[in-house]
Amino acid sequence: MKNSFLLLLLLGLGSCASHSIYYWGHYQDLLYDQYQTPGKSTPEIQALKLEEDIEKARSQNKPLPPGFFAHLGYQYLQMGRTDDAKVSFESEKRQFPESAVLMDRFLKKFNTKARTK
Repeated sequence: MKNSFLLLLLLGLGSCASHSIYYWGHYQDLLYDQYQTPGKSTPEIQALKLEEDIEKARSQNKPLPPGFFAHLGYQYLQMGRTDDAKVSFESEKRQFPESAVLMDRFLKKFNTKARTK
């Protein structure tokens, strides 16, 4: 049921992407792969493709979609790149203020871990 909902959500987003103000790049495909075929795209591959998408979006002067930087931050976490993850979560929060509650929760965990070291 959960995967069906995610698939419908992604397909719905895909139909909007062709007319979208956002630059979607590899984001939807990577998100789909992560849930449908875990392990198909490693965090390193995903981060590399998303970083390429950032450059392409900038060259086309288009914003990236909601969740993009949060997903990139998660990939960085998987790779142990905590500083890059923090930057990505802050970017998501800045670009989409409605994500602040969730992004603050993630960022709080970094601050908690830093104090316990």
